[in-house]
Amino acid sequence: MQGWRAQLLRFDAQGQALFDSDGLLVTGLGTDGVQRVVDAGPYRAVAARHPGVPVTHLAGRLIAPGFIDMHVHYPQTDIIGSPADGLLPWLENYTFPAETRFSDPGYAAEVANVFFSELQRNGVTTALTFATAHPASVDAFFHEAHKRGLRMMGGKVLQDRNSPDGLRDETEQSLIDTETLIQRWHGKDRLGYAITPRFAPTSSAAQLRGAGELAAKYADTWVHSHVAENRDEVRWAAELYPGARSYLTVYEDFGLLRGRAVYAHCIHLDEADRALMHERGAAAAVSPTSNLFLGSGFFNFRAADAARMLHGLASDVGGGTSFSPFRTMLAAYFVGREGQSKPGLSLAPSHLWWLHTGAAARALGLEGVVGTLATGSEADFVVLNPDAIPLLSRKAKRAENLEELLFALIVLGDDRVVEQVITA
Repeated sequence: MQGWRAQLLRFDAQGQALFDSDGLLVTGLGTDGVQRVVDAGPYRAVAARHPGVPVTHLAGRLIAPGFIDMHVHYPQTDIIGSPADGLLPWLENYTFPAETRFSDPGYAAEVANVFFSELQRNGVTTALTFATAHPASVDAFFHEAHKRGLRMMGGKVLQDRNSPDGLRDETEQSLIDTETLIQRWHGKDRLGYAITPRFAPTSSAAQLRGAGELAAKYADTWVHSHVAENRDEVRWAAELYPGARSYLTVYEDFGLLRGRAVYAHCIHLDEADRALMHERGAAAAVSPTSNLFLGSGFFNFRAADAARMLHGLASDVGGGTSFSPFRTMLAAYFVGREGQSKPGLSLAPSHLWWLHTGAAARALGLEGVVGTLATGSEADFVVLNPDAIPLLSRKAKRAENLEELLFALIVLGDDRVVEQVITA
């Protein structure tokens, strides 16, 4: 076992922050070979329960759960910050050309290495990730994640229509490839497979039907797609699937709305859609930097809470503008202030942090596994150094409570604050 002494941030099952100004986190190897949280809490009490355990004292540091990114595109690492008029032009001019290169296993492996280095540099220890339509891109993703011992989920993109040459796949083969990849990677150590239709407009009914059949057959896999990000996209989906009540119900009609189904954006949903998300146990991956960058709209946190719809935060790189959870949380704060049915909602700093850790884990079906530092959970955590940035250091020393400290980190922090990333 190993002890880590510092300021300590955890969360309970209700999402309430638990904070010890002088805390101790004790980790140890589980019977499954995974490092787990053995105990956590005030230093004196925890140390008394574990005499003789070696302790690393991290004075002035904050230990917190590793961040969880609910939606990110690893093949878009190199197109972050590319200008565009909106979602659909951005896809056409940047995304699709970049993704065609991932048929090359060597190139895919190179980008996967950069991608995971960026995630870990920013304190992200779990992510649900798009690959491309090429099986080689999936193998590269999982190979690198497995080498680093990370908990990661991802999958081959399904897109058999309305897609350029080099990305458009063939319906039957795409489903065969998906099942082969599920059998190769799903459940291998800390890896999980996500059945990944890009979005309804780029999949035929036959492909979505096949994806739904795979989602039923492999019930503990994830489903990962986009919905209701942009009004032009919503109109396009309605034209292509005129029999559906809404864009969201396209996925419902094909059996793709269930627990562990994660839909990025969920901006232009109505009350019935949110109620359906809750009923099916599906989750929204809120991507505020991407939504602000592409002018897509504002996620309605108040309506999501009222509907008890599962949701958490995501970077959505490369539409998103940063791998940093601090940038994502700050953008979510802006959206929470401005983008509601009633103005003035202010998301508490500890709640923003919860949305990027424990709430994201719950939305992904990983409650109790990661995201909270609860006893028995996997020991994925970050060591943050508020003194790494002079202005942040000055502000943090003046914080009078936890909310002020966390908000200072959210507003002024970046990857320089992330001193260590420990994974199970």
